[in-house]
Formats: sequence, C-alpha cells, structure tokens
Amino acid sequence: MIRPLAAALFLLSGAAAVPAAAQDVPTGPLDVSASVEVVSDYRFRGISLSGGDVAVQPTITLTHNSGLYIGAWGSNIEETPASGAVEVDLYGGFATEVAPGTSVDLGLTYYWYPDEARAAGASDYVEAAARLSHLLGPAEAGVRIAYAPRQAALGREDSLYLAADLSAGVPATPLTLSASLGYTDGGLAGFAPGGHYWDWSLGASASFGRLTAGIRYVDTDIPATGVKAFDKYFDAGVVLSLGVAF
Repeated sequence: MIRPLAAALFLLSGAAAVPAAAQDVPTGPLDVSASVEVVSDYRFRGISLSGGDVAVQPTITLTHNSGLYIGAWGSNIEETPASGAVEVDLYGGFATEVAPGTSVDLGLTYYWYPDEARAAGASDYVEAAARLSHLLGPAEAGVRIAYAPRQAALGREDSLYLAADLSAGVPATPLTLSASLGYTDGGLAGFAPGGHYWDWSLGASASFGRLTAGIRYVDTDIPATGVKAFDKYFDAGVVLSLGVAF
C-alpha cells in the first residue's frame, strides 16, 4: 500500500507547487486548479478499482479562457499483474456554454498505468467523451457519452458508456445532493454477464472553504457470485471522501 500512496503523493507534490485551487486563481488568459481527495474506495463506474481500500487522488488542470483545457488525475489502485498499482489519467478537451445555462464539454482521456512495462499485456487505453449539461437554478442535469475504440487493453473490443446525472445545492446550506445512472457495454464490461451492466449512485457533499466532504452510495446490477473476494469489486457500498483545494 505504501508504494502506490507514495506515487499518488508524488503527483500531488507537482500539483501543489502550482498556485491554484478548485476555486480558480486568475492568471490572465490561463487558470490553474489543483486539489487532492482521499476516498474510502476508488469506484469507477460502480466498480472498485482499489479493492475496497483507501485511495489518494490528486488533480491538476490548466484552463484557457477560450474553453480549452488539459490536466492530469492520479490514484493508487489495487495492484494487479495487468495494471500495476497506480493509475494516471491524462486529459484534454474543450468546454463552452452554447446557450444560457447550457454547456457542452468535449474531451479525450488517456488512461495510463505507469507499471505497464512490467504488466502481463497492454493496460493503457484512450477514450473520447462528450457531456451536455443544463443549469436550472441551484440544480444541474447532465448526460454523457464516452467511447473507447478497439484496442489491446480492452481485449480488442470497443467500449461504450452512457450516463445521466443530477445535482442540486440545498439553499442556505453548504450541502449539494447528487444522483447518477450509467450503462457500460463492451470491453470495459467484459467481466459482467453478457458484457454489459448498469451502475448508479446517490450522494451528498458539503463544502467549507477549501475543504469538501462527501458521502456516496454506489451499486451495480452485476449479480453476486457468492465469492466475497470477487464480489467486493461490484457490491453495493458507501464511499466517504475528503478533498482539499490549493
């Protein structure tokens, strides 16, 4: 556990060296934001990638006032021969408001596993995504589609992810409530019966200055096998989080 945590904290040290936060720091046409979050379990589309263990997740993003952005996000994961013990997501894209309250975000993410050189086969892959969101008072609703073309890390298959989410701030409180529903089909769902599955979550978070604390219930429709060592990756669970912006 120490080695992956050290790698994640190394990523954070680079992010923390840049003066920024989840709240933007104006730097002319460029803004830099950096933060780190600790979660009780790293869940990706309903699936635990940390094996139920605590994960440290630093982020840094550089945004241009044109809407272009690039960034990196990291996390320790459960160590396996296929992907090692660390995940780093390198991303970039373009986000803009297309109508009052309505925004579009088009992006590309490279999922990089630094230990791949020692891995049993390919583990890195790339995915394109688009999100459409709309603000209505304190609430925001969004829909998202992500597509990963055929590549070795996905078993020579492509993969499709569809999702809808809703969040709303509670007036006169620091609380935000959220819910999401997602559907995965193809290479990233190869372990699920039929090669597809649903995931959903309900959560709440509270912000206090630079600190944000959250709680989220996560579940999937993947049937239990009765083998606890396997079922822990997709069983229902509660994820706690604590994040700080710099």
